[in-house]
This record gives sequence, C-alpha cells and structure tokens, in this order.
Amino acid sequence: MTEPKEISQDRPQVVNLSQVDVETVQAEMVRLHQSTAQLVNAEDVELSTSAAVEVHASNAEAHDSILAFVQADEVTTQNTAVAAVQAQKMSLNGAAGVVLAGSVEFGNSYAGLVAGREVRGERIESIILLSPRVEGNVTTVMDTRTALIAGLVGGLFAGLMLLLGRALFGKR
Repeated sequence: MTEPKEISQDRPQVVNLSQVDVETVQAEMVRLHQSTAQLVNAEDVELSTSAAVEVHASNAEAHDSILAFVQADEVTTQNTAVAAVQAQKMSLNGAAGVVLAGSVEFGNSYAGLVAGREVRGERIESIILLSPRVEGNVTTVMDTRTALIAGLVGGLFAGLMLLLGRALFGKR
C-alpha cells in the first residue's frame, strides 16, 4: 500500500482507485478496489475488497468489504460487514451492527439492530428488530419474555451488589 493522500479538491466525474490509502475522495462516481478511505462522498460508490470509515452517496454498493458508517439512498452489500447504515433502501448480505432504513431486504445476513418500515427476507436474523411490516422467518436473540427475564435478573444482581458493597464498605 502507498502513503495516505488526498484526492482532488474539485469534483471529477469518475475516480478509480486500486491498492491505495486515501483520506478523502469526492467525485460523481467512486470505485475502490483493495483500498482504504476515511471519507467517500459521491453520487455512486462501488467498493470491492476495500474498507471505508464514512460513505455518503446516493447509491452505495460493496462486495467483500468493511464499512463503518454509510449514509445513502440505496445500499447493496454482498459479503460485507457494516457497523451502521442509514438508507432509504437496503439490501443486506453479510453482517451489520445497526440498520436504519425504509425498506430492508435480508439475504444471508445477520444484524444487531434493524429498524425499518418494511423488512423482508427468507431468513431474518437479528438481535433487535423494529418494524411494523415483516415478511419472512424471523429469528431474534431476545424476544419480549427473554428481555423481561434478563432485566429482572440484572436488576436483582445489581441490587444485591449494592447492598453487599454498603455492608462491607459503608460508614458506621
């Protein structure tokens, strides 16, 4: 890999980057292949075996990549890990931490928190799923009963630790 650098202040039509590290990329279309970027700002973004900290785009597509934060109208991921996504339409194949979208389409994927107006997929696996309309087989780690029991046990444990701490270290 080469030294980090910044790509052009004026906005070119297309930027194709391969095997480089960049701070900021701004263009109408950005393609990253085996590269890393701190900030990508473009109409269309395509990442292949790349990593980006922040992506702002109308359309973002990622294959075999790692993304920290994506804000776009439409996001498509394939074998990609994403920490947080905010989009109108999301097609998820891979893993995601937080997904906030109008419409979410699950492929072979896992997510922590999914919030959307409409969630679809044959197999939906998440820790927390918030949606008024869900189509597909849903698997969540924590359902309502499990959340209630975990809260009660956690509260009981915290209360006992406070009482024990006061008994051992409290003023007399």
